[in-house]
Amino acid sequence: MAKATTTFSTVFRSGNRVFSLALTGLFLALTQFTAPAFAQKTNALLPTKSVTAKFTEARIDIDGRLDESAWEEAIPAGDFSQYFPVDSLPTEFATEVRFLFNDNFLYVGIRAEAQSGKYVVSTLRRDFGGTTNDNVSLLFDTFGDGQNAYFFGVTPYGVQREGLVANGGSAFDNTWDARWQTAAERHDDHYTIEIAIPFFSLKFPDGGNRWRFRSYRWNLQNNEQSSWVRVPQEQILSSLAFMGELVFDRPLRKTRTPFYLIPYVNTLAARDFTAGEGTETDFDFGGDAKLSIGSGLNLDLTVNPDFSNVEVDAIFTNLSRFEFLLPERRQFFIDNGDLFNSFGSGRDAQPFFSRRIGLARDTSGALIENGIIGGARLSGKLDNNWRIGALSMQTASDEANGIVGNNNGMLALQRRVGKRSTLGAFVVNRQSFDDPETLNGRDPWNRVVGVDYDLASADNVWSGKAYLHKSFQPGDTEGNLSSQFFLNRTTRDWRFVLDFVYVNQDFTSDLGFIPRKDIFKTGQSITRYFYPRSGAVARHDIRALALNFWRPMLDMQRTDHDLRLTYTGNFRNQSVLDVTLQNQFIFLVNPFDPTRTPGATPLPGQQDYRFSSVEANYTSSPTQLFTYGASAGAGQFFTGQRFSVAGTIGLRIQPWAQLGLAVNYDGIRLPDPHADADLWLVSPRFDITFTKNLFWLTLVQYSNQRENLGINSRLQWRFAPLSDLFLVYNDNYRTTDSWSPRFRSINLKVTYWLNL
Repeated sequence: MAKATTTFSTVFRSGNRVFSLALTGLFLALTQFTAPAFAQKTNALLPTKSVTAKFTEARIDIDGRLDESAWEEAIPAGDFSQYFPVDSLPTEFATEVRFLFNDNFLYVGIRAEAQSGKYVVSTLRRDFGGTTNDNVSLLFDTFGDGQNAYFFGVTPYGVQREGLVANGGSAFDNTWDARWQTAAERHDDHYTIEIAIPFFSLKFPDGGNRWRFRSYRWNLQNNEQSSWVRVPQEQILSSLAFMGELVFDRPLRKTRTPFYLIPYVNTLAARDFTAGEGTETDFDFGGDAKLSIGSGLNLDLTVNPDFSNVEVDAIFTNLSRFEFLLPERRQFFIDNGDLFNSFGSGRDAQPFFSRRIGLARDTSGALIENGIIGGARLSGKLDNNWRIGALSMQTASDEANGIVGNNNGMLALQRRVGKRSTLGAFVVNRQSFDDPETLNGRDPWNRVVGVDYDLASADNVWSGKAYLHKSFQPGDTEGNLSSQFFLNRTTRDWRFVLDFVYVNQDFTSDLGFIPRKDIFKTGQSITRYFYPRSGAVARHDIRALALNFWRPMLDMQRTDHDLRLTYTGNFRNQSVLDVTLQNQFIFLVNPFDPTRTPGATPLPGQQDYRFSSVEANYTSSPTQLFTYGASAGAGQFFTGQRFSVAGTIGLRIQPWAQLGLAVNYDGIRLPDPHADADLWLVSPRFDITFTKNLFWLTLVQYSNQRENLGINSRLQWRFAPLSDLFLVYNDNYRTTDSWSPRFRSINLKVTYWLNL
């Protein structure tokens, strides 16, 4: 056995490309073997329903009333089916969606019957939460690829949300903004919505007349979710595998090529108390430009971008050894963001992560903001089958902090294969042109190339991924590879997942997210779904998960396993309960202190740790004015014990305010000489929406692990379409005995969207 292990580890160290190619070949062979099974289901991609959009020359006033005679001539898309609580029944309250269009606008008229006029709407803020508000939503797959779509949603109060759907429906980003109009009118037994979407806000084939389309509805009054095209409950509601067809009764033509200028000015007053500096003021300006190219491409340009208005990240207590992945919120990187960010494995090795641009480590190793001089981004559809993305961003030098300027770039190309699968290739490049003497030991450049195959069957029963990536840097060594084989099968009653990931010790992407290297990971999970015909539970499931990690450079020594057994119950009132039993094994290669207590004695490395725990979580129904969630966990933790409890409460003052409080506590008890810890995270949140255009959001975050109390308060006035005035106040305090201030700032920023 020892000889076999040594031989296997040698293959990883010196011949890992053989292994990576073998993984990729196995995946392709399996997908080819199962191709007949996929082919039998290809009709799932064909529309099961269709609705016609009628051309009209009549004037449509967006007032929410649907009283123009043209609406009576439009044939509605009706007969919605339940998705929750039961996906085999018609809806209790009907929904109808009608379409009209002219040369410039797509008009949508919606009538939604309701139990009463007491609608559940938690906010007047744009981009509301879809699961906590009554709303009707629309999906438009304009190129018919089954992978990407535009998303629009409206509440009974006429509040908007829009976004981009990617990866077949599994990825949704509501940071994307478009220009469109909505109005709604509420009644005791129904509400009506009118929508006008300018065609220049969308990308679609010139001369075409068919889009894949679906509408779905959240009706919180009677805890019902429904869809125009039936979606089985084991699939996600936003899946693009289950779509109907929107047929325009004459071909669509682009009427003009939009060009947008989005300048900004920003004034700032700030004081860094830690550095002992006085108050500094600054005035800055810059902006973005957006140009449509043809029917499917966008060119985005930016000069001296500023992201001070972006909402701060929620902080967390980190008891692990690894970095966490945080979402991209900056508008410039959002459009077609999946084309850049979906390569690789987001959990293990993602070669490009746009949040790396604009951040750098100073001479002390701290991660600080690094100014962006400017950049360009070309992305979108070449035709129905091809997508392209090209990005170049130049960051500034910062001699005081030992940071060099870099050109950060990526080129991506993606081809649709079959109905919904894709094959993609990319190059990621970071290059510094600064004097080599200023690099402080850093490599002047880093590059990554790779190929990804993403599998998605027509009915979404099968999905998967296989990739092979290689990095290059000065002093490049043999290997530098990362690869994955992932396969998922989801049926009515079962879900099976198989996952293999390999990341070489020398695989490096300066613009990527790679929490750990020198790993070979295996993952398997089995989930069994149950659908009771009666009772309080609408669906429940049991999931068994096994993750194992080996270190190829340590003669394939197993360093981690994570075994979990989870029960989840989804109640008919939309509350959720889950209970998890967990067993972990960790071989610490290096000493580690999970409490991160300054000066504490870490747990020794080169030692095994085995521990088990149990955790339970409950989230209440979102339909109530007062909502809450609670979780508790207890068990072993390395050589000691851990007790965790968390709670959230929310109060909805409909529709003007959402008040919330989140509290997390982790009690760590380790034997001497290691440190105990009582880690608290307390976060009140106040979200006030005075009108649909005036918002005030305040987030307070206290963490004794980080020794920080942070306050972020942001007043936003949308004085014109997609044009905003922001007043942002930030304040941070050191939570030691002195509670001394760390950093304080206030800035006023104005952005204006010019439609030329």
